Amino acid sequence: MALIEARGLWKSYSMQAEEVHALRGVDLDVERGEYAAIMGPSGSGKSTLMNLIGCLDTPSKGSYRLNGREVSAMDDDELAHVRNQEIGFVFQTFHLLPRASALRNVELPLVYRGVRAEERGERARKALESVDLGDRIGHRPNELSGGQRQRVAIARALVNQPSIVLADEPTGNLDSATGDEILSIFDELNRRGNTLLVVTHEEDVAAHAKRIIRLRDGRVEKDIRR
Repeated sequence: MALIEARGLWKSYSMQAEEVHALRGVDLDVERGEYAAIMGPSGSGKSTLMNLIGCLDTPSKGSYRLNGREVSAMDDDELAHVRNQEIGFVFQTFHLLPRASALRNVELPLVYRGVRAEERGERARKALESVDLGDRIGHRPNELSGGQRQRVAIARALVNQPSIVLADEPTGNLDSATGDEILSIFDELNRRGNTLLVVTHEEDVAAHAKRIIRLRDGRVEKDIRR
């Protein structure tokens, strides 16, 4: 059983007098331990597909199963549970709490999960150490470089040991050298067995993945494993 099983995914929006189809019947399987990149020009549907995979949105038609469970059959509480525990998100703009320390930012998913304070601190510390930030746990985001902030975001994504890490343009706000550092961390995470799905428009970012899924006009144009 694949980790992600999508069949005939459509996503349509009503805009004024017309209906816009962001996705047009996407079929996609992602296995555990894969490292895949989703690419495509602006308007190809890659962000829409990521939102559906991340349970941030629901398809207009089609089936999406995550870990064998049909997502459309889940209620709001179940979806919140999936977003908190099954999926780790990494965004281009980091989405860190500005007044909270690195440790506190990484603890947040565990707070929502109801994990007791002592265990939260220990797990958050280990997650920060896994991205080489063990010496920055007390620093706030404005005391960290862009690359360090993204590493805090990656640690936060990993702290619940999710089934999949979804990254949306994870190097978009970083210079090339810092971006390479983040991609090296992704390479190492995949070597450890983490499933990674990265949305990007940059060929050098996608080159780190072992599979490239190219979208065009809401459809899968190419799907290449390397």
